[in-house]
Amino acid sequence: MIPALPRCRCPSRSKEAELNSYGPDERALFETQAVVLYEQIAADGGIDDTDERLKQDAPERAAFELLRELGLLHHDTEVARWLPEDPSTVQARVVAPLSFEGARLLEESTQWARGFASLTQAWRRSPEADNRGPFTYLRGFAIPEYVSSLVAEAESEVLTAQPQTGRDLGRGLSESTERERILLDRGVRILTLYQHSSRRSTATREYVGRVTELGGEVRTLDEFFNRIVIVDRRVAVIPAPDDLKVALAIREPTAVAYLADVFMRSWERARPFTSSEESTVRHIAQEQRAMTLRMLIEGHSDPVSAKRLGVSPRTYAGYVADLKAEFEAETRFQLGYTIGRLGISGDEPVESGPSGVERPGES
Repeated sequence: MIPALPRCRCPSRSKEAELNSYGPDERALFETQAVVLYEQIAADGGIDDTDERLKQDAPERAAFELLRELGLLHHDTEVARWLPEDPSTVQARVVAPLSFEGARLLEESTQWARGFASLTQAWRRSPEADNRGPFTYLRGFAIPEYVSSLVAEAESEVLTAQPQTGRDLGRGLSESTERERILLDRGVRILTLYQHSSRRSTATREYVGRVTELGGEVRTLDEFFNRIVIVDRRVAVIPAPDDLKVALAIREPTAVAYLADVFMRSWERARPFTSSEESTVRHIAQEQRAMTLRMLIEGHSDPVSAKRLGVSPRTYAGYVADLKAEFEAETRFQLGYTIGRLGISGDEPVESGPSGVERPGES
C-alpha cells in the first residue's frame, strides 16, 4: 500500500482553502497538469500504488495530490489502486464557495461605492470645493476614477465623444455595459459619438449593439474631434492638449454650456451607428473620401491625416490609392494636380458623391 501522503506540494493553502475554497494557483495546477493526469487515470481505469508517477520526486506528484485532495480519486485498499470519481460530485463543493465569495465581494464593493458617492456629493457642496474654483486638473489614475464617479451620479444626460477606432472590452461585454444599463434604467439619456472608422471594430460594434438595445444612442462622424465627457450639462471633462495623462474637469456653467453646444452640433451632423442600410454605408464611405481629399489639399502628413480620420497609416494609404485610381493618377503629384484642375475642395455635398465629379478626360 502506498504510504500516507503529505499535504499537497502545490502552493501553500490559506485557511479559506482548507474550507474548500481554491485559488488561482490551485486552478493553474489543475488546468495544466491535474486534468491531464485524471484523463490518463480514467482511461486506464485507475492507477496502482506502485506507479512511477506517484513517487515523491515524480513531476506528476503535485497534480496527483491535488486530485486526491479534491476527492477526484479514492483509494481501493483491496486492489492497492487509486480509482477515479465522478467530477460532477466534486464540482459543487469547489465552485460554490468561490461563487459565494464573489457575490460577497461584489456586494461589499457596492456598499463602499455608495459610501464614497455620498462623500463626493458632500464634498462638492462644501465651501472648500467652491474655494478651489470651477476648474480642477486630474492626473493619472485619478482621471478614470473621477469620470466613473461623475457618470454614476448622472441624473438626466451623459454626452460622450470617443475619438478612437476601437473599444477596450477587456472586462467583458456584460460588465462594460452594466453602468450604462443602470443609468438608462434610471431615465438618463446617453449619447455617444465615435468616428466612422470605429464601425470596423468588432468590439465597438458589439458594444454599440448592446447599448442601443438598452436604449442608448450612438452616432459616428467623419471628422476628427477631441475626447469629452459632459454630465447633466453641469460638469465637462476634457484632456490636456499635449498630455493624455492630464485632464481638466470644468464646472463653470458658461464653458460647460458652450462645450455641450459644440457636441450637439457634431451630433446633429453624425450618422446613427445602429443603421445597416446600404445608403448609410455609401454615405459614410463618401464622407471618408471627402475627408481624405481635404487632408491631401491641406497638405497634412500621412500620420496626421490617418489620426484625424481615425484609421491606421496603412488604411489611410489605401484611401489615397483609391483616389489615385479614381482620378487615373499614377503619383500623388498627378493626383493633386487633377484635384486642383477640377476645383475639388472636399467640401462638396456628400449626395453628389464620386459620380458628381468630372473625371480626367471628361468634357
